[in-house]
Amino acid sequence: MTGQPGTTAGTGDDDAVDKAVDEAVDRAVEEARDEIVRVGTSLFARGYVHASAGNISAKAGDHHLITPTDAALGFLEPGRLALVDARGEQIAGDRASKTLTLHRRICSADPTARFVIHTHSTHLVALTLAGVWSDDDVLPPLTPYYVMKVGHVPLIPYHRPGDPRVADLVTARVAAHAASRTPLRAVLLDRLGPVVWGPDAATALAVLEELEETARLWLLTDRRPEPLPSHAIDELRSAFDAAW
Repeated sequence: MTGQPGTTAGTGDDDAVDKAVDEAVDRAVEEARDEIVRVGTSLFARGYVHASAGNISAKAGDHHLITPTDAALGFLEPGRLALVDARGEQIAGDRASKTLTLHRRICSADPTARFVIHTHSTHLVALTLAGVWSDDDVLPPLTPYYVMKVGHVPLIPYHRPGDPRVADLVTARVAAHAASRTPLRAVLLDRLGPVVWGPDAATALAVLEELEETARLWLLTDRRPEPLPSHAIDELRSAFDAAW
């Protein structure tokens, strides 16, 4: 029922709008829950995570869903995932991962980021122990798909798990690369492993998989191969809009 001229719409209309919004949020939350569980199962089955290491989050409207602290990603239960509102207050589920702040800050710094994955992937952690290519690029541009799908990956100095200073360091890197039009899709935490993100689960997974595989290649070849020559990278920029 509409209001009289000069008045606001009736409460019936308002209630209908509120109900529709609530239902849309509920659907987004359920879809995000299912996606996180699916990704966690896949990562565990393929050896990207072990024990209770790693965490996954997804945006659902203004809310965030994140795996609980010390959760085994291969055995997640949808109803136990932590649901956090726009203010960062937990409203449902088990206690949120200690990296919640980092995940939320990444999504704030990069508006395209809606799915974030952190793993302790074997070859990427090994890379931090053996020595990265440089602090600005942990791996050289060895293959065209690394350049196109991953791009630059800086090293974040070691801090204990959950240290809030990590979020400051990561978001500063995100901002710097955004300003130079070479947007980041990942960082590597020293001795802890990669954090990758994307607009959806499939994109974030593709970044993680290409990053881990390139680290494996680099270590298998004793870190000897030369990077792609500059003209080859220029060609990838021209042909595929690679952000390197």
